Amino acid sequence: MADRAKAKRLAKEHMKCNKPQKTPGHPTKSHVVKACDDGKEKIVRFGQQGVTGAGKNPKTAEDKARKKSYYARHNAQDPNPDKMSARYWSHRVKWMILSGIVGADVLWSCLQNVGTTLT
Repeated sequence: MADRAKAKRLAKEHMKCNKPQKTPGHPTKSHVVKACDDGKEKIVRFGQQGVTGAGKNPKTAEDKARKKSYYARHNAQDPNPDKMSARYWSHRVKWMILSGIVGADVLWSCLQNVGTTLT
């Protein structure tokens, strides 16, 4: 019975738009989201299952190297990532420090205005 409830919760028509969820039972991916943009909907699975470590706030040299490699591999410096891509969701959920507090668009606008307001 629990499997049916879990399957229903992860069915596309029952998922909320742009609300990532963990998928502990998935063999390879750690998260899933129903990405919605301009009337289009798409199921996006992202993240490596079972990875531990400080992705959002690296403290050790090894974790800092992991983050640097991730950014190099995924073109994470792109200012306009596609919301329908796994890269967008992986960066927002697993690597960005303020991912659970503010949206990426709000954070980006704040970062752009930092230089002008602090000088």
